[in-house]
Amino acid sequence: MSSIIVDIKHLSREFTIGDQTVKALNAVSFTINAGEFITIMGSSGSGKTTLLNILGCLEIPTLGDYILDGINVNQLSKNELAGLRNKKLGFVFQSYNLLARTSAMENVELPLLYNNTFSASERKEKAIKVLEAVKLSDRMYHLPSQMSGGQQQRVAIARALINDPIMILADEATGNLDSRTSYEIMMLLQDLNNNHGKTIVFVTHEPDIAAFSKRTITLKDGYILKDTINQNVLSAKNILESLPPINVPANP
Repeated sequence: MSSIIVDIKHLSREFTIGDQTVKALNAVSFTINAGEFITIMGSSGSGKTTLLNILGCLEIPTLGDYILDGINVNQLSKNELAGLRNKKLGFVFQSYNLLARTSAMENVELPLLYNNTFSASERKEKAIKVLEAVKLSDRMYHLPSQMSGGQQQRVAIARALINDPIMILADEATGNLDSRTSYEIMMLLQDLNNNHGKTIVFVTHEPDIAAFSKRTITLKDGYILKDTINQNVLSAKNILESLPPINVPANP
């Protein structure tokens, strides 16, 4: 039986700019079940970033309700929202948002520093585990500047996993990556979803990225234009295996 972890009911978000009221979202309603892999699509100004911010407890809706894992987010204080974010959600950003002067290990441990139930050794143990899960066991003590863009994004995904969140929110997480590296990140996310049951919400404007998800919600002008199940989900692993090998220059 499916378990609803997100219940959005008639949700609207308005902004006042000067004497103008702008409706970023208008009476949006949908649910997300545990274990889904959803993409949210839309052009600039469609409302997808505002929706992601609300899902991430970074903004409160003007009207309507957002219920996350049985908790009505609208009724929480700022401190309670911060606690909920840290406990229930993992974030992956387009620009990675890693601390430049700290190692992959330290970047991944960061969310646990706000959770005093873990000792230093327990934090390290959990960080090692998630870095191994994203295939970075050989890069744990490297700085971001010593890693490729794809490796930095894997660190960001490991950091999102460290608290075992009920949902991972990814904002254009392949936007700064080349095609091959984008497929590698999507293969990792598909593995987390298919084999580890992680619920993933991925915001993108790229239809070819949305094709790797199981469901796509398309926004336009603050409304849900379409909410469709993807009947032919592409396998990022298969696409990667079909690509020609990277030519490595021979040593002179």
